[in-house]
Amino acid sequence: MKLHRAGASTVNTFTGYGEGYVTVNGKRHEKSLIVLPDQVLEWQATSFDALSAEHFSSLKDLQVDIVLLGTGPKQRFPHPSLTAALARARIGVEVMDLQAACRTYNILVAEERRVAAALLFA
Repeated sequence: MKLHRAGASTVNTFTGYGEGYVTVNGKRHEKSLIVLPDQVLEWQATSFDALSAEHFSSLKDLQVDIVLLGTGPKQRFPHPSLTAALARARIGVEVMDLQAACRTYNILVAEERRVAAALLFA
């Protein structure tokens, strides 16, 4: 599916997604990543089953209010012990499938919210 921006923007938005990929501002990505309004970062988490507390702990330094965790093609919830560092830092975590995370991120960015999308493809 392709998503279209209404006007020019200087923030990162998802412009498309499909099985095994997302596009951010027209650039295709096929590996785990973190998308912020002003940057796109590689994420060392390779799959849902490989998630560790360290993967989430690294997200608390991003200066966001909420992290959208896209867990691949289906919604899966990580154990609360994995996301505890974010809870202690008062950063919300919303878990959804990857495509829903992309759509939700675009809405929150349009509202100028401090959000990060942490995406897994497997």
